[in-house]
Amino acid sequence: MQINFIKYLFLGIIFFSSCEKKSVNDTESSQEEIILVSLPELGSDGPYELNKVYNGVGNYTTYYPGNSPVILSAPHGGDLTPDDIPNRTWGTTVTDTNTKQLTLAIMSFLDSNYNIKPHVIINNLKRTKLDANRDKAEAAQGDISAERAYDEYHYYISKAKEKILTQYSDGLFLDIHGHGQNPDGFYDLRTWLGYLLSSNELDQSDEELDTEFNISESSIYGLVNKSPEKFSEVLRGPNSFGNLLEERGYESLPSIVSPSPEGMRYFSGGYNTYVHGSAETGGSISSIQLEMPAPGIRQNAIQWNDFAHALSEVLIVYFKIHLNIDLVN
Repeated sequence: MQINFIKYLFLGIIFFSSCEKKSVNDTESSQEEIILVSLPELGSDGPYELNKVYNGVGNYTTYYPGNSPVILSAPHGGDLTPDDIPNRTWGTTVTDTNTKQLTLAIMSFLDSNYNIKPHVIINNLKRTKLDANRDKAEAAQGDISAERAYDEYHYYISKAKEKILTQYSDGLFLDIHGHGQNPDGFYDLRTWLGYLLSSNELDQSDEELDTEFNISESSIYGLVNKSPEKFSEVLRGPNSFGNLLEERGYESLPSIVSPSPEGMRYFSGGYNTYVHGSAETGGSISSIQLEMPAPGIRQNAIQWNDFAHALSEVLIVYFKIHLNIDLVN
């Protein structure tokens, strides 16, 4: 949808006055002309149909509707820097390089090889302009264009979730990110999987981890309630997301090999993982934040495609084991 967009709502006031004395037929008047430029309502570009692409105002967001219980989100991979959106002045502004391209590669591989069409939502704005993985105040910092892009981004995700629940009993939201070197220069080449559990919580024993409190606080609360396996097994057992990636050549945390951070830097999941997952609610859409290193995964198209292949296989196995959903019909 291409929409000509005027950024500000503004008031044009034109005063007409006279210094001469008026007759009864004359009036001293001031005329106010109010020009109100409004944005289209969220959802006015719907209904969202398969095999179509929907772009928000200014092409700042993109939604590819799917027909599977998988949602892929790329909040930090955009590269648009429109002059009419000021740079954010606080919060993190580093781009997760090539995560947009990686997300699109995953979408393409699932579709072309398995006829699985995930729902895909992309933030096309550079993170200096919008952080779609924060609350709106930090994400857009009061700019009306950035706020609109933010609203569209999360609206598209909500519509994807609604569509999934009309077709499936459960779904999975994957928030695609990238991590870099530590401040000391060390580069952890593992993929970090965030379930809203802190490093200290993951450092616990399986027995300590398998409590209702920890389960309910995790972003896969709903999935764990459906899985035949214990919480600790879903997190770092043989059929965990991380271990399935390990088996395909991608070191991951948590997994059997790396059950916990053990004091090392680790991201447990952010705003999107909380808002769009099943933490506390036990809802039917669970979420995982994927933080991929650049080497071996994000540097070029060959790596994107190889990782897309591996992740596609992981999703098929993971859904079948934990949710009893066959992604390949």
